[in-house]
Amino acid sequence: MKEHQAPIAKKIPHVHEAHGHQRIDNYHWMTQRDAPEVINYLNQENDYYEKMTAHTKQLKVDLFEEIKSRINEDDESVPYFWNGYWYYTKMKKGESYPFYYRKKESLSNKEELLFNVNEMAIGHEFFQLTGMSVSPDNTMVSYGVDTIGRRQYTIFIKDLQTHKVMPQALELTTGGAVWDANNNTLFFVRKDEQTLRANQIFKYKLGAHPDTATIVYQEDDEIYNCYVYKSKSREYIMIKSSSTLTDEVRFIKANQPDSEFKVVQPRTDQIEYSVLHYGDQFYIMTNKDDATNFKIMKTEVTKPEMENWVDVIPHQSDVLLEDFEIFKKYLVISDRFNGLNRIRIKSWDDTVDYFLPFDNETYTAFTGGNYDFDTVKLRYQYNSLTTPPSVIEFDMDSREEEVLKIQKVQDPKFTPDDYTSERVWATAADGVKVPISLVYKKSLKRSSGNPLLLYGYGSYGSTIDPYFSISRLSLLDRGFIYAIAHIRGSEYLGRPWYEDGKMFAKRNTFTDFIACSEHLINNNYTSPSHLYASGGSAGGLLMGAIMNMAPQLYNGILSAVPFVDVVTTMLDDSIPLTTGEYDEWGNPNHKDSYEYMLSYSPYDQVAKHDYPNVLITTGYHDSQVQYWEPAKWVARLRELKTDNNLLLFKTDMTSGHSGASGRYDALKEVAIDYAFLLDLEQIES
Repeated sequence: MKEHQAPIAKKIPHVHEAHGHQRIDNYHWMTQRDAPEVINYLNQENDYYEKMTAHTKQLKVDLFEEIKSRINEDDESVPYFWNGYWYYTKMKKGESYPFYYRKKESLSNKEELLFNVNEMAIGHEFFQLTGMSVSPDNTMVSYGVDTIGRRQYTIFIKDLQTHKVMPQALELTTGGAVWDANNNTLFFVRKDEQTLRANQIFKYKLGAHPDTATIVYQEDDEIYNCYVYKSKSREYIMIKSSSTLTDEVRFIKANQPDSEFKVVQPRTDQIEYSVLHYGDQFYIMTNKDDATNFKIMKTEVTKPEMENWVDVIPHQSDVLLEDFEIFKKYLVISDRFNGLNRIRIKSWDDTVDYFLPFDNETYTAFTGGNYDFDTVKLRYQYNSLTTPPSVIEFDMDSREEEVLKIQKVQDPKFTPDDYTSERVWATAADGVKVPISLVYKKSLKRSSGNPLLLYGYGSYGSTIDPYFSISRLSLLDRGFIYAIAHIRGSEYLGRPWYEDGKMFAKRNTFTDFIACSEHLINNNYTSPSHLYASGGSAGGLLMGAIMNMAPQLYNGILSAVPFVDVVTTMLDDSIPLTTGEYDEWGNPNHKDSYEYMLSYSPYDQVAKHDYPNVLITTGYHDSQVQYWEPAKWVARLRELKTDNNLLLFKTDMTSGHSGASGRYDALKEVAIDYAFLLDLEQIES
């Protein structure tokens, strides 16, 4: 591989001072969005990436074509029934975006095209349609559009009778909207222009000038975001205001859009709750009464306050309640026991109570698409590390099920039986057992020469369940083991698992991942010269932390849209997400939080030592993690690292936090990551 000169970023010392402590930031100048010198630096890094990976150009093309060849390019979603119509999407060969359709009453009826997103995306390098909401009389649809990638959506309204888009547009929103029962009022959420915090709920009368939209709720507390949704019963419009630890819900009758919202329960510090409606009752999932893993309660709609709540599903110390759905005859509960998803069916008259049977340790199962209240048919999805996703319809009366769709792998040689999965347990530094899910070819033997990619996230209580990936087959078929570290900071082993990986326990997330890495090495799954780690966003923080704490364990790191300048970002409340994250990371305006966060902040802890090979990727329009965090991090790593390993930085100048918007461009991003790993393993095809 030909050597090229890496970009050397200029150093302009900037002093950050807090609590009597000074930090010198030589690359703070990169925060000047759109400044010519910033764009020039990002372009230099992109050019360096292209030159350093020129020899893998064909490998990337081959990987892209290989992955693409496995997907069903002409695909169709399973239709779902809502308010008299069947709705579904199609993907067509050669097209990057979906087509949205519906059919009235019967699937044998004429097809009606709602949206051709490919047509809508013409002229845009990035395009995302979200929040499709059809009016109760089925004649109109609202939807949100983002053409930049910063999750700032403009809401449009389309007349489904004339197929014309109305001239009025609602700017700077979250994209979704809720119709009243009378088909003439929309409720939507607007974002703060600077911080992008969802902080205002507006009411808009159809056909009026957008400026006439009136505010019905404003969330002034900077650690909260607010949302609006309609109950499954369609009888109520609900506003939910949430911080990391506290919730507050308001409601009005959907047929009385001009009435005043009533509070279910005023916010009470560290009381979380969510509300569903059935009959004359509200059903509430909450952590009230020290229900750490949550419980389900109920109360009369006319007496919604907390003192009236009574238990329906009690709290269990070893079972995490994650979600619940209400049907006319059944209550469906999604929970997690010993890290594994469960779906529980319970009749309202208490004569029926059972779990759906699942039989391994590396699967994912969840309910979805259940819009119809008066049905005994439950839709759920199932997949595992070795099994492609299935959409299943389960009859809760007869307990019979029908597989409505299995994702096709367009490879005649593919069979799930060629792969095996397992769950193993590593021992963390404090003696806690940490689970790891693995998948690999059945023919693979344990060996220190096996390449292994270990993925981790571990923040916000977000749990990464074992899931199937068509793209991942390109690694598995080349001898890779793929593993997911279920580290603290997720809720894999319940709510305490999350609590023990946040705030002043955040370092557990990093040491757990290191313990998982050491377990895989010590048990001969791989070795440091063949072990790779991957994570994005808060998982990118994880990557930065382990690179500083245990760089010797890894041959390579993939870090996407990484949150790495923790202290500086959390001290700047003008940056999107900052204030709402104090309950996750801590508030560095307090000295104890400042010092603890500083102890692990990847950017601040870069030091003069050897680092693994690293590929860092970001999107210039990222609203979640600003582009300058990875840019500054790369510059500091180049300045201080003492090795000759690869340090590559690629910025997509047209996308945001979620990467490219088209399905083919998204596959190309996967090919970029895989080519980096295969090149390090000297696997040429």
